[in-house]
Amino acid sequence: MKIGCIQLNVGFGKVDENFARAEEKIRETANQGAEIIVLPEMWNTGYALERLPELADEDGVRTTAFLASLAKELSVHIVGGSVATKKGDKFYNTMYTFDKNGELVGEYSKAHLFRLMDEHLYLEAGDEMNRFTLGDIEAAGVICYDIRFPEWLRAHALEGAKVLFVPAQWPTPRIDHWKTLLQARAIENQCFVIAVNRISKKVENFNGQSMIIQPWGEVLWVGADDEEVAVIDVDFSIVDEVRGRIPVYDDRRPGLYSGVTVNN
Repeated sequence: MKIGCIQLNVGFGKVDENFARAEEKIRETANQGAEIIVLPEMWNTGYALERLPELADEDGVRTTAFLASLAKELSVHIVGGSVATKKGDKFYNTMYTFDKNGELVGEYSKAHLFRLMDEHLYLEAGDEMNRFTLGDIEAAGVICYDIRFPEWLRAHALEGAKVLFVPAQWPTPRIDHWKTLLQARAIENQCFVIAVNRISKKVENFNGQSMIIQPWGEVLWVGADDEEVAVIDVDFSIVDEVRGRIPVYDDRRPGLYSGVTVNN
């Protein structure tokens, strides 16, 4: 299956501009033959957290209509990265996923909020998993900081996910952590990891380095440090091969893990 990654240059607080740019790149990626298209985190607003009351998408109405329409028109699955949304009087970092028929198959709000960027002061954390199917591919999605919590990603893999999608706004100073964590998550869960980071070198400092990693830990593609569209052919059958050769899931001892307590 051909995976299209859109390493987008996200404008800080420029919602209309970001929607226009996202549409342009989605169409470009579809024209290159992508069957699944992936966007980065918070692509509608960037990290303009203090301006969420004026910028966040009310109930995700604009985003869902936008992604559903493009998915159906172009006959592509879209893992919609994530956007800033408003639900009632609260704000969330929300991922929407649509299949190629324009049907919503996944909705998820970021479970782990990054205190170093004050997310917890502006956003509410989600508390539900994000499992969905695209065609015949069992998949899951998490967002950025979530990858520092291996038990959260393992929970999705245990439910059958063969690919983990990770939209992000991962900053340049810790980009080595990004690469190492993503490879570890692919190897330990014996699944593909499709991770799409954003670009911005003005108000914020993000340098891309999006990645596609296969279950053995081999990196199939790394994005540049500028805006980029890439379409990579991925063979998901490798997942069953890897899990058959090293039966990690069969050798788990969950009784041990559930009994572990941590004293702070």
